[in-house]
Amino acid sequence: MSSSNEYLESILEQLSDLDEISYRAMMGEYIIYYRGKIIGGIYDGRFLIKPVKSAMAMMPEANMEFPYEGAKEMLLVDDVDDREFLKELLEAMYEELPAPRKKRK
Repeated sequence: MSSSNEYLESILEQLSDLDEISYRAMMGEYIIYYRGKIIGGIYDGRFLIKPVKSAMAMMPEANMEFPYEGAKEMLLVDDVDDREFLKELLEAMYEELPAPRKKRK
């Protein structure tokens, strides 16, 4: 099941207090970027983020879920309506996220 554009727009609206939020559509789902780094994505109508230490500390009760078959587990963000929390979460995660891969020529 692919994710709806409406859900993507609602998540982007909740993240609008942050600079440099972008996304890329991929096979009916959406990968979300913060300042050029992948933070997670929208998969089957769920907002999932990478399970870095800061995110796990801020959401100790969060469920771990697979975005799709064969992928690594990610953290489910249940409280997508708390803009301030989402802003703090992404800011805390940023330094722990891997740098973007260099594109091959």
